This record gives sequence, C-alpha cells and structure tokens, in this order.
Amino acid sequence: MGVGVQRQYAPSSICFGCGPANEKGLQIDSHRCEGGLELRFTPLDEHQAFPGMINGGIIGSLMDCHGNWAAAIALMDALGLDEPPCTVTANYSISLRRPTPTDVELHIFAEVEELLDDRANIKMTLTADSKVCATGKGLFVAVKEGHPAYHRWS
Repeated sequence: MGVGVQRQYAPSSICFGCGPANEKGLQIDSHRCEGGLELRFTPLDEHQAFPGMINGGIIGSLMDCHGNWAAAIALMDALGLDEPPCTVTANYSISLRRPTPTDVELHIFAEVEELLDDRANIKMTLTADSKVCATGKGLFVAVKEGHPAYHRWS
C-alpha cells in the first residue's frame, strides 16, 4: 500500500490521532484511493470502552484526523501544490450507528462533499466487517501564517 500521507508529508507531527512522531498516539496511516482517502486501523485493547468494543472518543479521533487529511490532500491537488496546506478542524460530527468491535480491522473512507479555495467539507464512513459502525461530516480549513498550527507538519 505504500507510505501514508501522514508519513509522507508530516513525519515529525506529534498529533495524537495522526502524528507519526507520537509513539503513544494512534499513528493513523491514510492512503489515497479512488474518490478520496482510506484508512485501515486495527484497534488495541487500550482503545476499548467496554470489553470488545472501541471507545467513541477513539472513533472520533480517527475520523477527525482522517477527514482533516482528506481535506488537506484535496486542497493540495486542487491548488497544484507540492505539499498539503496545514488544515485544522472547524467542526465535525459523528453518528455512532452500532458498537464498533476491537477485534477486527476498521476501514474509514473519506471523500470531499464540497471544496472551496481554503476549506473542504468532508464525509466519512467507518466500517467493521463490512458493517457501517459510524458516519461523520466535517469542515476543515487551511490556516494562514500566524495561526498556531501554521507549518506544524514541517
């Protein structure tokens, strides 16, 4: 599958959800796919809310970071940039549709619903064993110089 976008463009990021440099984080690894970005993630025992089921906050972190990267990659492509702009979450929501098991690989797909000059609305779907466990939407915005997150991926 190759190197994920986080390791390619932000190897020193310390973000809990997507930072390759955060040894205690989730270290998600998102990859380009037809129509968007995909993530495959296998939960660990410490991600449980109750025996055998993943914590909703972990699900939120996975979807938030993965959606943010989908926006950054879409903006990079649309603007013809060599690297993605630093994007942050303006808002996001998730719907937990069924308990999400910890003993299987999770698949999250993120796609652009609307792309503007400096922001993207992203739609996300999390499945486990081909069953939809969570859905979400988010608005992710490219930040400008002076914002604390500006160049945080460098």
